[in-house]
Amino acid sequence: MEVLAIVPARGGSKGIPNKNIKDLAGHPLIYYSVKAGQESKYVTRTILSTEDERVKKVAVEECDCEVIDRPKELAQDETKTIPVLIQVCDELKVREKYEPDVVVLLQPTTPLRDAKQLDEAFELFLNNDCDSVFAAKNIGTTHSMWRKYPDTKTFECLFDYRQRPRRQEEHLHYPLYKETGSIYIIKTEIMREVYDFIGYKPLIYESDSIDIDTPEDFDEIAKIMETKR
Repeated sequence: MEVLAIVPARGGSKGIPNKNIKDLAGHPLIYYSVKAGQESKYVTRTILSTEDERVKKVAVEECDCEVIDRPKELAQDETKTIPVLIQVCDELKVREKYEPDVVVLLQPTTPLRDAKQLDEAFELFLNNDCDSVFAAKNIGTTHSMWRKYPDTKTFECLFDYRQRPRRQEEHLHYPLYKETGSIYIIKTEIMREVYDFIGYKPLIYESDSIDIDTPEDFDEIAKIMETKR
């Protein structure tokens, strides 16, 4: 089985300048996602996608990672991830007649995810009747969840709060999950068909993770990693 891990890492970042190559506990941020792919028991090839020469240089020289050049039009602030994955697969298909059976998306902004977690998620993928697996965090049951509408400043409960269950009955209500962004695994043919990295029959790999969106997130993860060194 050919399993291709793709690390999308464009050069632009407004919140944290040069975020993808910023030093984090002695390595550039992209290093941790690249290594998760390279050290996985199941991933057979790891590629980084970028339009930025600095990111490309760091990926090759400091991460020993193969790089696919990304077109500038797929490196804009509004660019979604799925066309980037498709572009990598199309490029490899044309250039090498290579088409992986499975694509793994490893976003560099979740560096706490490692090869062990990736392999656990992949074993869930292999051992069940599913077409995709993604990492998500259990955030509780519906009876305690509320949605805020920014325009009207009003709130809506996702459960009939007048019918709150007793604590002993909470297990009877469905838990909610939030994607962590750390791991996405999908059959390539399904990815192309649905044009997404979650398929028709997904399963969740339960894990907690921090996604780096702000300088504060970056500092928090740096502290966590320093304690592990």
